[in-house]
Amino acid sequence: MPKDSVTITDNSTGKTIEIPIRRGTHGPAVMDVSGLYKNLGIFTYDPGFLSTASCESDITFIDGGKGVLLYRGYPIEQLAEHSSFLEVCYLLWYGALPTKDQFEKFRWIISHHTMVHEGLREFYSGFRRDAHPMAVMVGVVGALSAFYHDSLDIRDERSREISAHRLIAKMPTIAAWAYRYSRGEPLPYPRNNLGYAENFLHMMFSYPSEDYTIKPVTAKALDLIFLLHADHEQNASTSTVRLAGSSQANPFACVSAGVGTLWGPAHGGANEAVIKMLEQIEDVKNIDKYVAKAKDHNDPFRLMGFGHRVYKNYDPRAKIIRKACLEVLEELKVDDPLFEIAMRLEEIALKDEYFIEKKLYPNVDFYSGIIQRALRIPTSMFTVIFTIGRTIGWISQWGEMITEKVQRIGRPRQLYIGEAKRDYVPMDQR
Repeated sequence: MPKDSVTITDNSTGKTIEIPIRRGTHGPAVMDVSGLYKNLGIFTYDPGFLSTASCESDITFIDGGKGVLLYRGYPIEQLAEHSSFLEVCYLLWYGALPTKDQFEKFRWIISHHTMVHEGLREFYSGFRRDAHPMAVMVGVVGALSAFYHDSLDIRDERSREISAHRLIAKMPTIAAWAYRYSRGEPLPYPRNNLGYAENFLHMMFSYPSEDYTIKPVTAKALDLIFLLHADHEQNASTSTVRLAGSSQANPFACVSAGVGTLWGPAHGGANEAVIKMLEQIEDVKNIDKYVAKAKDHNDPFRLMGFGHRVYKNYDPRAKIIRKACLEVLEELKVDDPLFEIAMRLEEIALKDEYFIEKKLYPNVDFYSGIIQRALRIPTSMFTVIFTIGRTIGWISQWGEMITEKVQRIGRPRQLYIGEAKRDYVPMDQR
């Protein structure tokens, strides 16, 4: 038997097959079960694909047990300290950090593609004013293919690159306009002289009738939020983008599918849930009561923003964003009772034996929700902010998938447990 393989025998038939073991750069080895059905007539059963590698990828690596997150091999801590969101966009799409000239060219391209087609601007008027911004995002992002159909040849490298540039550049404009439309306010055009995060803040909060000044600490914090959310391996929305892409759908349609998946409260709505939880606690004097409720297995109340499905240690992004959160609160001096509640909860979580034993540390959603509230971003826009940051991850994962040597449309299997074959009975005989 080859060194890197395991033998599987179907005891009901006696048939045996050798399953190759494949090993990546980091992380657990995987069993290549692609020949299992062909040779044994058996499928694997893995609800949620929690033990199944759905693809090969060299973009992002996570070690949840050790609290490690790498973008193209670079630790998230180093990128957060030394890099910027746009540089990370270049890294994720092209696979390497840019030279100074490469980055300046890339930055120029993105800043000069932030405008959207005027017909798309009119598209917003078809939505109700009270529509959730994420509903608008799903529709408008999907509609991009109707306005930019000159770059939809998914087999052409240049077309894929143009679509990637357009998505990165236009997503903040689309997002800001979703917010402004809901408020019945003017839809401002982007400005090429502003940085990526600055431009978004300008489109969110500026008015034609007065000057708008962007504080450096707010732009820096928002850029960091984008950077920390840029990619996160094969999560639900990324897997959705890849699955949609396997049908050879255009990149705008695939990313729209990712936006819809991210909208789910179990995925992208965690930081919004943090604010709702803080509002429910209402006052610092109520914290002990709610902590006790959180520890009671029979109580449905849960502390949001603590622990993580993947990270069984401290979320590495939380360590980074905590510093930015404190800087924002200090600089802006926002008088908000929810911040006092949040800081007290953080203190408890880091010292209380229950939280330490359960590894319920504050995660990135806990701090990003607090930062966005301090920036006056409404909770309905929190997942939209997530969408802006994650767009580069989606399009990079799509680009990787579409260039794989072996292209197959995604087709998960099932364990059928319905009725056995039965004959149709005429209605008058039932």
